[in-house]
Amino acid sequence: MKNGFLWFCRIGVGLLFIFSGLIKANDPLGFSYKLEEYFEVFHITFLNGFALSIAIILCALEMILGFALLIGTHARKVAWGLLLLIIFFAFLTFYSAFFKVVQTCGCFGDAIPLTPWQSFSKDLLLLLLIIVLFKNRESINPLFSTKTGERLLIISVILSLGVGIYTYNFLPVIDFLPYKIGANIPDEMKTPPGAIPDEFELTYKLKNTKSGETKTMTDKEYLKTGIWKDNNWAVMGNPDSRLVKKGFTPKIIGLSIQNAQRTDYTNELLSNPFYSLVIVAYDLKKTDGFAINHLNALAVNLTQSFNTRTIILTSSSATDAAAFSKQYHLISEIFYADEVPLKSMVRANPGVMLLKNGTIINKWHYHTVPDYDHLVKQYFQQK
Repeated sequence: MKNGFLWFCRIGVGLLFIFSGLIKANDPLGFSYKLEEYFEVFHITFLNGFALSIAIILCALEMILGFALLIGTHARKVAWGLLLLIIFFAFLTFYSAFFKVVQTCGCFGDAIPLTPWQSFSKDLLLLLLIIVLFKNRESINPLFSTKTGERLLIISVILSLGVGIYTYNFLPVIDFLPYKIGANIPDEMKTPPGAIPDEFELTYKLKNTKSGETKTMTDKEYLKTGIWKDNNWAVMGNPDSRLVKKGFTPKIIGLSIQNAQRTDYTNELLSNPFYSLVIVAYDLKKTDGFAINHLNALAVNLTQSFNTRTIILTSSSATDAAAFSKQYHLISEIFYADEVPLKSMVRANPGVMLLKNGTIINKWHYHTVPDYDHLVKQYFQQK
């Protein structure tokens, strides 16, 4: 019975670690953005430049430890590794939940969004299972000979690191983001009729200007008691907001596309009935220059041959964008949007989307953008 429970823990923890690592390795750049949020919370932003490398290594480590546990190789070291890693993850998720700092932990990437408390509960359960494994680490027997186990472990290391490196350079294999191929951006921004929005509760801090007495009450109590009619009671600061009931949230929120003069072009650009080539470069200071030269040449050819509208979307300042445009002799129009939706559009800097009527026909990493002839044959010559 004890051996059966040990195997249950071994299989459950092993598979979950492999799944968790693989899901995040599918989108290591997205995971690196999440790490940067944690770096900011703990005031260690000097690590931002290493966020991507750390993300790829952490994803690989999860998969390697999970696989090593399943085949039973290096049981003692694996048990220690699992214990230390889950304690680290549990600390992060508890800190996020208790202090309400990073509101989505990224444990399973964008595939399975979890709240910090859900993530912490999951980590506690895993911690219990790993403690069982740790206490019985001497009883974890290998499935293969030492030599075969070592070879399999080396293969798992290569594959685990390779997945993250591949998806970083060629986009996620499975796109869990709202800007996936086939999605219509305007539709994803809409709230259907009759949909119930999020319900919030406001908490007011009040002070009596005459007596100095203070009170705290919710918005419902504030209206019900009629205290707002008494001029002696004043609201102190801004009310605290708490989500009471989760309602409908559009998949795409916060997308506003403007020019340098702050004129909104969102509707115009997303309702274009013809093909538009959208180059997404959320931070021009980090944008690959060689890729921009290639994309600019592509934009010139498409504009001359098909009068295609080509635009660059960035969150950089207008001053930086103007200097960037001059440096690379860009012909594309430059528009501006918040970096959060831009980072979700394409996991590359720059990335490219082909739009038509607001629908994402296709999108590419700058490493995989088709050449002019392929684009023309595949899309622009199609009737």
